[in-house]
Amino acid sequence: MPEDHNEVGGVSQQRYEQIVAELREAVGAQTLGQFVIGDRSLEIEPIRDFGGRVAGERTPLVRDSLVKLAADIGLAYGTVASARWTASRWPQEHRRPDVSFKVHRILAQIESEGERFAAIGTPPEGKPRWTPDDASRRVGRQVEMPVTPEEKVSAIHALARNDEVAAVVTTELLRRPTVAAQVSAEDKVKVVEELTRDEKVAAAVTTGLLRRPTAAVQVSREDKVRAVEELTRDESVATEVTTGLLRRPDVAFKAMSDDTARHQVNHAQVERGRQAREHFERTSPVAPAVRRIERTMEFIDLVAACHSFVASASRTVPGLRDRQLGEDERAIVHENVSRVRATLDWIETAVDTGKVDVDGELARLLSGQ
Repeated sequence: MPEDHNEVGGVSQQRYEQIVAELREAVGAQTLGQFVIGDRSLEIEPIRDFGGRVAGERTPLVRDSLVKLAADIGLAYGTVASARWTASRWPQEHRRPDVSFKVHRILAQIESEGERFAAIGTPPEGKPRWTPDDASRRVGRQVEMPVTPEEKVSAIHALARNDEVAAVVTTELLRRPTVAAQVSAEDKVKVVEELTRDEKVAAAVTTGLLRRPTAAVQVSREDKVRAVEELTRDESVATEVTTGLLRRPDVAFKAMSDDTARHQVNHAQVERGRQAREHFERTSPVAPAVRRIERTMEFIDLVAACHSFVASASRTVPGLRDRQLGEDERAIVHENVSRVRATLDWIETAVDTGKVDVDGELARLLSGQ
């Protein structure tokens, strides 16, 4: 018979097989010993339904009894508790001496008794016996020696549960271009969102990105508007940006098509004129003479406005003789009559008291809202 030159470690294949046979017997004895510990633990503290009692149950907690037992036999409490639970899941007739106790413990997690008892005698296809990792795969647990990409990813997640460890691992992985290139766009976005939770970091990253024309051009119109709104919350920045934008004829034309924007610009012009007038009246030596002239002109303008209104009405109203206006036409006329009436009341108040303040309702009527 030719000599076998195959070696496993420092021993020949033949010796290796002898060691395996010897250790299988040891594993069988160990399995038997673990079940003995579990059975005796069950004898001391039977498994109870949640919140239930057994006949003659004693008052001390189950843990207290198992802790005492573990100390008396020189084992850890967890070892005794695990053996007790595993023994409760495997009746004598379903235990397999050729399967390690660890595999029994893992497969014990299968809820269905029939499925559990069938599984222990049916190793994975192509394998002569169960291994702890095969049993873990069967019940969906993390394996000790991951093989598939999914198992390796799961193992990395388990090792990186600590935030500091996760941060180091992530940093190292993202430094590898071939790894970063395989990250999906959605996941890259999530990473950037997480890394830019700090306002200073977010500001630095955003500034760098917006300096890249190819990046800025891909930002949607709505997001660009939001970005400008955020960047112009500061009044001085908003003033400078608005001034620059309104110097562009096309932008100014389109902006003035918005009623609110146009109203604000008109209001600003009136307010600026008022401020200039107040400054003139406070500082100019000729201001008193100008005020006297303005008052005379204001009186003349007011009388002329009233005369013009009366003359226009005198010419127009007779033309309505024997004419029936439509419902929409009457509504428009009534609305304008209300505005005229409110204006006349305002004029009387100004003439009698010198107060020209406009309340909210009058402002609404005068603006046609």
